[in-house]
Amino acid sequence: MASSSNSTGKHPMYRGIRCRSGKWVSEIREPRKTTRIWLGTFQTPEMAAAAYDVAALALKGSDAVLNFPGSVATYPVPASTSAVDIRNAATAAAALKKAELSNNQLLRQSQNDDSTMNAGLTSGTEYLDEEAIFDMPNLLVDMAEGMLVSPPRINSSDDSLGNSDGGESLWSYI
Repeated sequence: MASSSNSTGKHPMYRGIRCRSGKWVSEIREPRKTTRIWLGTFQTPEMAAAAYDVAALALKGSDAVLNFPGSVATYPVPASTSAVDIRNAATAAAALKKAELSNNQLLRQSQNDDSTMNAGLTSGTEYLDEEAIFDMPNLLVDMAEGMLVSPPRINSSDDSLGNSDGGESLWSYI
């Protein structure tokens, strides 16, 4: 069973907004009046909450309780306290909030990509410089010199190895 706040569509955290038909709407009551100013319909609760904040600041001043008090400096200021001007400033604030949310999402995605890449490097897929490990320039020189060395002599007089055929195996030199 849904609680009463969910049945009315009110957001549990943000003031002045509610969910209607999958979208978030915002409105504010004018001080000392029974009328409300419709602020708009928005895609996210954060956008609707930012719209409410602009209207609350315009109508109630610095005493307004805000959803995002840290964003006050970035909010547009309405040209007047008319409903049209407040609605226009609220719509602009919602657009700014949408851009901020998009930037934050891109930043989180970039950080996730970086951490995924770093996790891959630390999980055994890190880059190995084979030339440095094997000392490649000298390794090739050493291999070339090794080709010039005479093979070991096979001494047929040594029967201590126990070969039944009388000959020695190359494995006896290891």
